Amino acid sequence: MPEVSEHTGELDGLPVFWRSAGSPPAAGEAGAVPLYLHGVPSNSDEWVGFLQRSGGVAPDLPGFGRSGKPGSLRYTIEEYDGFLERFLELVGVARVRMVVHDWGAVGLALAQRRPELVQQLVVINAVPFLPGYRWHRIARVWRTPGLGELAMGTLTRPVLRFVSRESNVTPGPMPEEWLRSVTDHFDQGTQRAILRLYRSSPSGVLEAAGARLDRLTMPALVVWGLKDPYLPARFGRAYADALPHAQLLELPDAGHWPWLDRPELVERVVDFLASEAP
Repeated sequence: MPEVSEHTGELDGLPVFWRSAGSPPAAGEAGAVPLYLHGVPSNSDEWVGFLQRSGGVAPDLPGFGRSGKPGSLRYTIEEYDGFLERFLELVGVARVRMVVHDWGAVGLALAQRRPELVQQLVVINAVPFLPGYRWHRIARVWRTPGLGELAMGTLTRPVLRFVSRESNVTPGPMPEEWLRSVTDHFDQGTQRAILRLYRSSPSGVLEAAGARLDRLTMPALVVWGLKDPYLPARFGRAYADALPHAQLLELPDAGHWPWLDRPELVERVVDFLASEAP
């Protein structure tokens, strides 16, 4: 297994944290590097098991984990798109095999704008950049001024443990390691980033963000835990329909973080990333 290492750097004057494993292709080589993009409210901690098997890089996105969380950022899809492009330049990665989960879907904005950067694509229970999606009840609270701030202030580890019981199919709340990872970094900066991200993304913005998905002709795998309480199963099928060369893997016994309910999914994703010739 590749050893996973931790890195810190500076991008646009702000600290950025990322993990990496394995050796990236040398300059001029044709290989692509797995790029793992986390969602809300987590960070690159959730990709360690993937990195150990496939190698690659996994940043903490701005506003999350150990990366910078300044009040000067708007935390929009467009802003994350630009960050990812500059991050790849920072780490010296010319081409990626992109894996996105939840709000890691911001990577799809970069993929549509710069499709030549992406050799393969894996979409796992990702925020729908598709027509017809309406935010789930927790997101609607976060999108409401005043109420969202109040909700953020009450999201302690015991509350998250209680609320997270719906996120997975395995009985009980999310794993303690996951809960600790989230709450250890759930400071005011992360809370602000979440509120701004959701409030900048009504349904019309989400649909517009996926307007060019049909131009992504690289091999793709769409993985969907069908017991996801936030993102209905039909959007997994919609992603598979929108991407011209996509396989669809539906998991009836998995939730929003499907690899936690179905640990063998890690190998399935890694096998897909290794299966396609450049």
